[in-house]
Amino acid sequence: MEYDVIVAGAGPAGCSCTLFLAKAGKKVLLLDRAKFPREKVCGDGISGRSVGVLEELGISFEGVEHYDMYGVTFSSPNGTVAPILAGKPGEKPPGFVCRREVFDNVLFQNAKKAAARTIEGFFVKDLVMEGSRIVGVKGDLAGKEMEFRAKVVVGADGAAGVIARKLNARQEDELHQCAGLRCYYEGVTGMGDTIELHFVKEALPGYFWIFPLPNNRANVGIGMIVSDVKRNKVNLQKVMLDTIEKNPVFKERFKGAKRVTEIKSWMLPFASKRVKIAYDGCVLVGDAASLIDPFTGEGIGNALTSGKYAARTIIKALDENDFSEKSLSRYPDELFSNIGNEIDTNYSIQKLSRHSTLLNLVMGKAKRSKDVQAVITDAMLNPHNHRVLMSPMFLVKTLFA
Repeated sequence: MEYDVIVAGAGPAGCSCTLFLAKAGKKVLLLDRAKFPREKVCGDGISGRSVGVLEELGISFEGVEHYDMYGVTFSSPNGTVAPILAGKPGEKPPGFVCRREVFDNVLFQNAKKAAARTIEGFFVKDLVMEGSRIVGVKGDLAGKEMEFRAKVVVGADGAAGVIARKLNARQEDELHQCAGLRCYYEGVTGMGDTIELHFVKEALPGYFWIFPLPNNRANVGIGMIVSDVKRNKVNLQKVMLDTIEKNPVFKERFKGAKRVTEIKSWMLPFASKRVKIAYDGCVLVGDAASLIDPFTGEGIGNALTSGKYAARTIIKALDENDFSEKSLSRYPDELFSNIGNEIDTNYSIQKLSRHSTLLNLVMGKAKRSKDVQAVITDAMLNPHNHRVLMSPMFLVKTLFA
């Protein structure tokens, strides 16, 4: 078959791009190395930005295993706990928590119905080139070498994927990478209807998290900037386990809890240092494009959004029969016009989060002041408003509320 687009990778970014292209009547081949459902190491948080794109795609999680969330509970290095609510049960939740094995499978099944063809278990090994233009992919399916061609290739195969590596586009700057650990627990007490981000001193700049899940389970993990892990010779797994077992804020909550999975690690490439994501005949989306939020570590929202904007650009390119880098560069221009300010702001917040004294001050004020809570809640619900967290007025309210 002749394809308009090959999407290599069926995670959130790849499925988003596939669905938007298919809705426009384009012929898409969707490839993935795994067979679904499959596990994906992640924090499992589905943000408001993600919910917005899912609504555009008409994808509902009603009746699917997930846990609605109505805000964020923060804590500072000195143990101050500040719940920031963005709604309450009975109202439409601004976000939810869903295991990636479940979440990605819902997206994939929707994309599978929409795509012209879907192949699971296909390992992309190389790009097919005509001069400087990318015109397809080569790979392996159950030991058989195969090649597919299309007018545009979308690299959606993740941070460790082949396509970004072949294009020398992988994020290698350890100042803009996060090392993450994650496992699942049963029986953690004190969980409510919020995700929990805890700025424990030993993990700065980074945090320890507890995200509630159905059936009395929780996604528990920790993340820290790679350069700091290496410079300070941090054993991140020891920091996580010490936080669970010894930190006075958490040890009683985990006293009767049981870890039910092994601890797994992964690398998160931040969007705070941009990489090239448009080429002759190819674009990169999601983690392959290094689009992880530099403060929250959340990547699903930006992945879904990148798929959306990549599809818009590809549709124009197909209509104009122009697949040059210049034509496809409309994609990063439009994408960063949408998410760039938030990324820049959150990178600034990440750098400020290195300072324990400042975190203690902000969390203390947030715990006591409804004005400060309102500003944070507005930023949480409206991603483009994250800039207010760095505004002089917010700092004045924080200092004097």
